[in-house]
Amino acid sequence: MGTTSFTQLEVWKKAHRLALEVYRVTKTFPEDERYGLASQMRRAAVSVPANIAEGYGRRSAPDKARVYYIGQSSLEELRYYVILARELGSVAEEGELLDSSADEVGRMLRSFTDAVRRGS
Repeated sequence: MGTTSFTQLEVWKKAHRLALEVYRVTKTFPEDERYGLASQMRRAAVSVPANIAEGYGRRSAPDKARVYYIGQSSLEELRYYVILARELGSVAEEGELLDSSADEVGRMLRSFTDAVRRGS
């Protein structure tokens, strides 16, 4: 049986949790990073589940896959911001959690996109 909403997709659920975690972690950033790095991390993190939601509403497999690829690109952007935040000292152990979650979401999103492209 198929899904009736993007919110039923496991990949969306994991991406949404990642976005929530990024918001939680960036609340602790120094004040001078609130509108810089923290804002960029949040934007990239939110883009992942948002693109999954948008792709879900598209009709054709190529359109769906294109939007999911954009989500994957946003995930890679977030990965860079985590590296930067770690090197700036804004995250430590939290960075490991974000890396692990991003890895899982990335694997799931690639598999999901491949399945959509194959028409499964």
